[in-house]
Amino acid sequence: MVAGILVAGIAAQLLARRLQVPSVLFLIAIGLAVGESGAGIVTLDTFGDGLSVVVGLCVSVIVFDGAFDLRTERLRESSVATARLVTVGAVLTLLGTAAAMRVFADAPWPTALLVGALLVATGPTVITPILEVVHVREHVSSLLESEGIFNDVTAAIAAVVIFDVFVTGDGGLAAGVAGFAARFGLGVGVGLAIAGIVYTVINADITPGNAPQASRFLFLAAAVGSYGAAEAFAPEAGIAAAATAGIVLGNLPLPHREEMAEFGRDATLVVLSFVFISLAALIDIDTIAALGVAGVGVVLAVTLVVRPLAIAVATYDIERFTNGERLFLSAVGPRGIIPASVATLFAIELAATGDPEAAATGQTLLGAVFIVIFATVVVEAGLARQLGDFFGVTPMKTIIVGGGRVGRALATRLERRGEFVVIVEQDDEELARAREAGFTVHQGDATESDVLRAAGIEDAKRVIAATADDDRNLLVCQLAGSKFGIENVLSRVNQPENVDAFETVGVTAIDAPMATAFAIDNEIERPAIAHWMTELGDDHDVQEVEMTAEELAGGTIRELNAEMPSGCIVAVIGRGDDTRVPSADDRIEYGDHITFLGDADAVDRAVKRFHPHE
Repeated sequence: MVAGILVAGIAAQLLARRLQVPSVLFLIAIGLAVGESGAGIVTLDTFGDGLSVVVGLCVSVIVFDGAFDLRTERLRESSVATARLVTVGAVLTLLGTAAAMRVFADAPWPTALLVGALLVATGPTVITPILEVVHVREHVSSLLESEGIFNDVTAAIAAVVIFDVFVTGDGGLAAGVAGFAARFGLGVGVGLAIAGIVYTVINADITPGNAPQASRFLFLAAAVGSYGAAEAFAPEAGIAAAATAGIVLGNLPLPHREEMAEFGRDATLVVLSFVFISLAALIDIDTIAALGVAGVGVVLAVTLVVRPLAIAVATYDIERFTNGERLFLSAVGPRGIIPASVATLFAIELAATGDPEAAATGQTLLGAVFIVIFATVVVEAGLARQLGDFFGVTPMKTIIVGGGRVGRALATRLERRGEFVVIVEQDDEELARAREAGFTVHQGDATESDVLRAAGIEDAKRVIAATADDDRNLLVCQLAGSKFGIENVLSRVNQPENVDAFETVGVTAIDAPMATAFAIDNEIERPAIAHWMTELGDDHDVQEVEMTAEELAGGTIRELNAEMPSGCIVAVIGRGDDTRVPSADDRIEYGDHITFLGDADAVDRAVKRFHPHE
């Protein structure tokens, strides 16, 4: 049975990648097909008492992997919004969902609060597959990912505390708060300890001949070890431990980080497939149907009222979030593994008491949680790409025609700056090299309109022809400009005598021999700045952006220095045809083009401060 689920899950992952839709849609469909509401192959008795252990270990890998990718620079992209969403937003979601349960399902407050606590969690199990097919700006993806990690932790602990104190116990608010703090603190403490141990072992280099392999083993050991150690003391403290260990290790200087991250992504896909199918198989359609109109009312309240309210609070007065991004975030908040697994375990525990009233409470709990999971996964995850296109949240592409050395080198530099790059290539060998390097690649002949359209040229802000064939480059540029209306078209020109032909059709021509001569001249006359420019994107950068921050418009350089990150200066201001090095009293107006120079991190922050919207 395990083998069958794993094979089906892997097949679903491959199909989802092929069709560019979130994999959770196929996983939940497979689970329903083989589960209690379908063929009855996988039931609650299939795995017996071991289900909670297997699910817990799988979740620890998923949460640890997601937390490992939450680097401080990514968290900073939406730090204020994240802080609001995982605190005020989480409380609003809990109370709003509980109120919906009380109004529509007439559930007692303990049950309503329990459902509310569980449905706070979104999680990497459903967010990661969405972000694989919907490309959004960095602060949007950062907010969704960090919400998934932090709210998975708090939701799981809050649900266990509410269950122990208010549903099966007789404690009060003080006992609930104390229980939450104890579990959370225990999880954080264990996570820190495990992270410290693993970091020490990795840097001790105890297996120098097999260091990359050892790092992958230690990744898995940190995930399941932190979870198991914390669970030994308190239920659901393991999720907090895995998340803490992942965040700490992800932000420490580790050797073989890429190998660890790649292993984590692969491991997550495997365990995600298994656990999602297994839990989806336990969905009882009859239990969901028993809620009737009440269930529909809860779903509508959670998705159309509670979620938008939480996002509105989280992103209030943050200029970087466009209205389209706020609507997308409001529309995409599918619930995942944590609510499903914990609700299932609660229902089993309540049924085991032999009390009909407790068993009925378990069924209400299970039905409410699963109807929201089912509705949000099918609708929100299933339509995520369409929602992204409708709300216009996908950043415009840079299409590079030619996946050879020049194209790949350029793509590397652009992606370091956060650009969404698509390479179009028809040669099988170059195609394979570009894909191995991790780029998004579309196969086909770029001189054909259908190929360019399929690569997304209609959503592109620039097209770059970078092949070694000038005739091919010129035809691509003509198609991009005349047929698709792309204004920003650039091309590599291999033969100097062909430059005029490109410039005649409005293409920015990069004369390859002249560019080489210019680079050599720079090495001779100004080697320091030449080396500095060659290494852009590593620890320093130069970027030009349009001033779009309305509240900063009209300020002088002297006044705006306070808004400038340390390690960054305004090198040039462009206004119309006038471009100059500014003085301290020069004012920066809305629409000016500003060139920032300095440390890469400082330049990146300055660009986002002065150009909050694309």
